[in-house]
Amino acid sequence: MEIRNIAIIAHVDHGKTTLTDALMKQTGMVSADFTMDTNDLEQERGITIYAKNAALYYKDTKINIVDTPGHADFGSEVERVLRSIDSVLLVVDAQEGPMPQTKFVLKKALELGIKPIVIINKIDKPASNPDETHHKLLELFIDLGANTEQLDFPVVYAIGRSGVAKLNMDDEAKDLTPILDTILKYVPPAKSDASAPLRFQPFNLAYDNFLGRLGIGRMYEGTIHMGDTVYIRTPATLLGTGNDIKTRTGKITKLYTFKGLARVESESAEAGDIVMVAGIPDIYIGETICTSPDTEPLPAIHVDEPTISLNFLVNDSPFAGREGKFVTGRQIRERLEHELEVNIGLKVDFGEGDLSAKSGSAVVGKVYGRGELHISILLENMRREGYELQVSQPQVIIKEVGGVKMEPFEEAIIDVPEETSGIVIQKLNKRAGTMMNMEQHHGQVRMTFKIPTRGLLGFRNEFVIDTKGEGILSSRFIDFEPHAGDIRKRAVGSMVSGETGKTLAYALDNLQARGRLYISANTEVYAGMVIGDTSKGDDMTVNPIKGKKLTNMRAAGSDDNVMLAPPYTLTLERGLEVMVEDDFLEITPASVRLRKRFLTEKDRIKANRSAG
Repeated sequence: MEIRNIAIIAHVDHGKTTLTDALMKQTGMVSADFTMDTNDLEQERGITIYAKNAALYYKDTKINIVDTPGHADFGSEVERVLRSIDSVLLVVDAQEGPMPQTKFVLKKALELGIKPIVIINKIDKPASNPDETHHKLLELFIDLGANTEQLDFPVVYAIGRSGVAKLNMDDEAKDLTPILDTILKYVPPAKSDASAPLRFQPFNLAYDNFLGRLGIGRMYEGTIHMGDTVYIRTPATLLGTGNDIKTRTGKITKLYTFKGLARVESESAEAGDIVMVAGIPDIYIGETICTSPDTEPLPAIHVDEPTISLNFLVNDSPFAGREGKFVTGRQIRERLEHELEVNIGLKVDFGEGDLSAKSGSAVVGKVYGRGELHISILLENMRREGYELQVSQPQVIIKEVGGVKMEPFEEAIIDVPEETSGIVIQKLNKRAGTMMNMEQHHGQVRMTFKIPTRGLLGFRNEFVIDTKGEGILSSRFIDFEPHAGDIRKRAVGSMVSGETGKTLAYALDNLQARGRLYISANTEVYAGMVIGDTSKGDDMTVNPIKGKKLTNMRAAGSDDNVMLAPPYTLTLERGLEVMVEDDFLEITPASVRLRKRFLTEKDRIKANRSAG
């Protein structure tokens, strides 16, 4: 049986998972209520977070499909997958056209010599313009240095939600057969030299509580059998040590192939297929598994570096241990070590650093990630599993190259209504953003900015408010460039509780005139907890549990009803955005609270004096 290996790549929310679901249903691989987004967080947010493998059968051909994440924070997943497939389905929204992640994933694919199949999706949208999208894609291919063969890309028009596609806009659309036929026509069959020595390279990792770490990869050459003794060869580029190649031995205890989304146990697998192996506890992305210690390893797979870092600490607030099941440093450390088994974009330094001495809190480790969403997904998963911890403010990673300070820069593409473009431009200019391009169409403005990652940290919620929820902000990491200097992002101060107890509406009514509150009445607070922000830029210690003095005297107007504005309730993402350098974000299964590192005003004043 011939095998075709493809990946589906796109910008976030352009419909690639919906399209994959429809392909699987049409070929009878899954039931009608199936979705590739199997994780709870993926279903809640409507985005793909983890790359997934699936396989379908069409006209006596096995088609291995890898569904990749669309968000820039999970771009490391896409990079690895592209090395192990023969072609890609590039899905583009017919209304939005090419977006930042479209450019990122397409650039990677073109550099590897892959000829994409373009699917212009969502052609049923009222404002869709497939012809203009096709023209913009052609321009993008040229800008990214596509060769003549890559420029002659096939195009299919689709409505993923309805499960229909057509080769020309005038054709009648019945089902997704045009996409499947295009795959068979343009994607070359996987090379299947089963007689050559084995060479297998993992591009993704999984974890099983019984089998341990699993390697998902492509069979480039040869045949692999369950029970084989194999050699794992690690290239020097992965080791970072000169030209040496490290070799160790292992044994294949389980072997799986894919059918639909399910993994099927198999006795053997041949070159060309995508399989999952168990039995090598320290298997890593980019290593080569072979049956001879002299086999030349495959080129290593490079994963982009993290761009932000923050400290994970044991929760030592006055409310510590009330809501969490796993609260100790050892338990948090074990959970992070488990995450490192499969989350390749993440790095953890378990050294305590200098934060412990500064704050008195026990640091579990310094965590490095690809962006705010990458970190917040990890934290959300941990709190749902019962973990309780606190984290410091995310900081961008500053590198020094040739004596010059370098920081990560991003390209941000912003779609906003014309009337709100002014405030967005003003705020991004203050955050060291440089406008590269601006287009107007149908009352909308599309702007392209080049901006330090520092400038975008904490901007997204402000952006939603400024554009009244009608703006779209997408960004992608470009490169490390010279440091942009100081950026003053926050013009407000913190409203800090000076007392412990339950908040009262009477006290909050007086405080809401001073700024924005994060809590409502009858909420338990402790001294040092941040309960809101102040309109003026200075921190203010307040008493939110102060009650009204009761007397026998009555006066007109003194007994007015208290009318509290709805609070700006802190979520995980909001907390990471609004926190400042001397804050900790306390995360428990039931609550997200913001607090000062030093809980008493006396300690904060002392810390500021010693820092200044």
